[in-house]
Amino acid sequence: QVQLVESGGGLVQPGGSLRLSCAGSGSMFGCNAMGWYRQAPGKQRELVASISSGGSTTYADSVKGLFPISSDSAKKTVYLQMNSLRLHDTAVYSCTAPRVLPPRYYWGQGTQVTVSS
Repeated sequence: QVQLVESGGGLVQPGGSLRLSCAGSGSMFGCNAMGWYRQAPGKQRELVASISSGGSTTYADSVKGLFPISSDSAKKTVYLQMNSLRLHDTAVYSCTAPRVLPPRYYWGQGTQVTVSS
């Protein structure tokens, strides 16, 4: 029922910026947050940032102060502004929206971010 579609990934030079978008559709009742995960080659998936319906945010230590997350409730969209991108930020970034009851996670298809000179 819930669909998430990411956009905004691509190739960028070190120090550059990208803004990722995740647009939700369908009934998202029961989803109290949205967030971004990433998985780099050879590494486990990790939480990058999340934002609750009340506006509370959570960040990985590695991106805090660099990758602010925001949302537009009217558009059911969450954004990740990625600044000062580094080589190790290269990963597939996926949007998620957890549903509390019954519990499950909805996922987008993922968008590739490649930081390279």
